[in-house]
Amino acid sequence: MIALIDYGAGNLTSVRKALTALNAEFTTPDTPADCARCSALIVPGVGNFAATAALVGSWRDAIGAAVRSGTPLLGICLGMQWLFEGSDEAPEVPGLGVLEGRVVRLHGNVEQRLKIPHVGWNALDPTGGSRILAGVEPGAHVYFTHSYAAPVTAACVASTTHAEAFAAVVERGNVFGVQFHPEKSSDAGLRILGNFLEVARGC
Repeated sequence: MIALIDYGAGNLTSVRKALTALNAEFTTPDTPADCARCSALIVPGVGNFAATAALVGSWRDAIGAAVRSGTPLLGICLGMQWLFEGSDEAPEVPGLGVLEGRVVRLHGNVEQRLKIPHVGWNALDPTGGSRILAGVEPGAHVYFTHSYAAPVTAACVASTTHAEAFAAVVERGNVFGVQFHPEKSSDAGLRILGNFLEVARGC
């Protein structure tokens, strides 16, 4: 059973539709303690990083404990940013901290007409060796909508560029994150979600 975490900032409807299309069993846990009974966790999210303050405390503790015990975790968009130590968008709110680094605001480019927020389809530039990107062709296009992004670090398994390079997909052990919305990214997005479900089944 997949736990789809609802903290008031997630685009749960479209994620639920994608998981249903993949024949996944999922639930929206009512309490943090319910996370311990699930085979994997998904933290979605849209909007300002300050919204993740709702996870500070018992939810953050429960999700962190599940990750430490080996439960796979996928962060989507804002949920991926939350995997890091924090964000310049809301400096007072801590991230989960399972990945090193901080999320920063993207820089646009007036000459290239690259605006912020970054909204639209961008190509993935994978580094190789990723479980969550298995079967996804290099250059596959996925759908982004965001103003802040995580840096390209050792955990980055695919980047993309919008005036500057940033992490589009991260992966370390049982922790995964995508800055884009796989549930809105056609076949490539469904393949990525399906790969995460395969990881969960193997644990």
